Amino acid sequence: MEKVYDVVIIGAGISGLAAAHFAQKFAPACDVVLLEESGRAGGAIQSFHKNGFVAEWGPHGFLDNAVESREILEDTGLYAEAQQAPLGDFHRYVCHRGRLVQIPQKPGKILFTPLLPFWGKLRVLGDLWIKPETKDQTLGQWAGRRFGQSVLPLVDAAVTGSFSGDFNRLSIDAVMPGLRALEREHGSVIRALLKKMKEKKITSAGKLPAMNNFAQGLERLIEVLGQGKNIIFDAGVTSVGRGQDCWRLETRQGRFAARSIVLALPVNSGLRLLSPLKTPPLAEIPVSRICNVVLGYDGAAKVPHGFGYLAPECEKRFTLGALFSSHMFPNRAPQGQVLLEALVGGRRHPERLELSDEEIISSVCRDIRQLIDLPERPLFSQVLRPASAIPQLEMEHLKMLDYRAALEQENKGLYICGFGWDGVGINDMVKSARKAAEAISAGGRGAEAVAPVKPVYF
Repeated sequence: MEKVYDVVIIGAGISGLAAAHFAQKFAPACDVVLLEESGRAGGAIQSFHKNGFVAEWGPHGFLDNAVESREILEDTGLYAEAQQAPLGDFHRYVCHRGRLVQIPQKPGKILFTPLLPFWGKLRVLGDLWIKPETKDQTLGQWAGRRFGQSVLPLVDAAVTGSFSGDFNRLSIDAVMPGLRALEREHGSVIRALLKKMKEKKITSAGKLPAMNNFAQGLERLIEVLGQGKNIIFDAGVTSVGRGQDCWRLETRQGRFAARSIVLALPVNSGLRLLSPLKTPPLAEIPVSRICNVVLGYDGAAKVPHGFGYLAPECEKRFTLGALFSSHMFPNRAPQGQVLLEALVGGRRHPERLELSDEEIISSVCRDIRQLIDLPERPLFSQVLRPASAIPQLEMEHLKMLDYRAALEQENKGLYICGFGWDGVGINDMVKSARKAAEAISAGGRGAEAVAPVKPVYF
């Protein structure tokens, strides 16, 4: 007789592994199998080890300010292994007029930062009198209208750090729905945040979150989450259909049947399977591709104490920014050496990825040496070119979310999460995966909660 699983999860990246973790936590007897197209779990999360350096192909960590991710660390015992870089202890910098300027970490210091001119600081207060615009806007349009044009380089830097995207294309309603809801409710972002602080729901001077990683690299999270999971590798799903009593999936490893399925793939990969069920409003969403240039230097490198820096487009830099990795996490470089990880490409400059590794390394080193006192040549260099791309939540993205909601409503037992639906950070994906597992346990999706306000950290 055909075996019917309780849950089949398509994709064994962080979304799929988190969905499996929570599904089995909520229902320990739940029979779950993960079908992974490749020969490894983890998707975009993959760590790099060479010559004593530890770097990342994909994301470089996740903040500890999401309850869902903290729950996974507690459940797996990984809190004991986690290396934490508190944002309050590590400065973040923005390239401003050809030099690195520290981003203020306390509201009072904003008054003295050279990142905004005096009149620009006053213009920020204009938010108190500007009525909300009901229609969706790009991040650039929204921020410029509410706070003035002088804040746009900072908005650009924040978007570069999270999406490697273009703030003149990303949708404010898709990227920050919680903040938009507060704006509409209170008529002003500043007024809303002041009220929230008064209610003690958020604090202006509260402890900043910390960035989490592990001694072996972020792939340690994947290794632990994958333990005990039923993962079938090289099992790319070619079609998904609803039978009379269950879901049926065709894969390179044969046929599978399930009462519920979780599609935990990046948006564009998922759309190829979802399209036969319902035609999407877009054949695919835009993506951003980057490469990570791993640079090792000797102790003569005078890398500022901190997290790293970002460069807005107006600075005309070759490099999007760089992480000071060995400052944040111990053992990322051999004794007496330092590790930088520089990002190149992004939504605006995909053409730079067409350059050879040697050209990219040369351009990055020349660029960074104009900002940081570094030796002429690194001791170690390597270009990492990830296969994965970063989905962009641009102006048509709300139509995609409506499409997903309709699909789930029309197809009992179908749950959709994964890279790029609800965000691009690890915390975004873990949260979305947990919601899918909760829905499976409850027998279906409930009413959608009000989106929380996402803090912005450069």
